Amino acid sequence: MEGFSSAVLADYGSTLPPDGHRRLARIQAGANKMGLLIDDLLAFSRMSRQELHMQPINTTALVHEVIDTLALSYPGRESSIFVGDLVDCRGDLSLLRQVWMNLISNALKYTSKTPEPRVYIRSHETDGELVFSVRDNGAGFDMAYAHKLFGVFHRLHSESEFEGTGVGLAIVKRVVERHKGRVGAEGAENQGAVFFFMLRKDRE
Repeated sequence: MEGFSSAVLADYGSTLPPDGHRRLARIQAGANKMGLLIDDLLAFSRMSRQELHMQPINTTALVHEVIDTLALSYPGRESSIFVGDLVDCRGDLSLLRQVWMNLISNALKYTSKTPEPRVYIRSHETDGELVFSVRDNGAGFDMAYAHKLFGVFHRLHSESEFEGTGVGLAIVKRVVERHKGRVGAEGAENQGAVFFFMLRKDRE
């Protein structure tokens, strides 16, 4: 759809009326959105089948690598991210990279309309678990709907407010559970949110 609409614009754009251009633009936007959704669903499906390659992980290095990558999409936002002393863990590097990518990008997205955005990344150990958290001072959410956060297609904000496919947090949950861990979130509307995941300290 996107290819054909682009071809129409290239070949006949000069003869199309403004309404024709608007309609083709809507087709291209819809096709692009569908492509992103399909990519996310394929990624979600792979999380169940991909073999885990467990190894020691330097969490601090991994998080800074993710921040550097996201800086391309959120230029100038690095200064709003504060990284604490992070404990190392054991897990599948590529899958846990996806977890951090989704959680930090979510925090950046939902603080994009906040006058003084802040994102705090921290960790600690408790009762044989390593707890990792990403806290922000952004849009937040109503705790009455917290149980929907990690489901596929469950969004607590409209797409007109914040773009997204509604699959990212489901991927986070799937990856963490494959590591025998747990996920959770707390927040309040317009007061920010914290998303956290726990991994077993002795994970082999």
